[in-house]
Amino acid sequence: METPDNKPKNPEAFAMGFANDTNHFIQCGMTLRDYFAAKAMQTLICNATSIGKLNGITIAQNAYNMADAMLAERSKP
Repeated sequence: METPDNKPKNPEAFAMGFANDTNHFIQCGMTLRDYFAAKAMQTLICNATSIGKLNGITIAQNAYNMADAMLAERSKP
């Protein structure tokens, strides 16, 4: 389940779909990558706070790295 640029597929996490006037299905909502990153960020923030090294940029980067890893693992058979 990879895209043409070899990145894991990133579907909508809480998709709400509707058809537009050309009958193409459109999805709106948070992506699965964003959802995974948000979940990972909770733990990263708690751990960073407990050791006194709270850095928002680093935490966000690490959260999205974790999300990318989860998407890659999810795409395996």
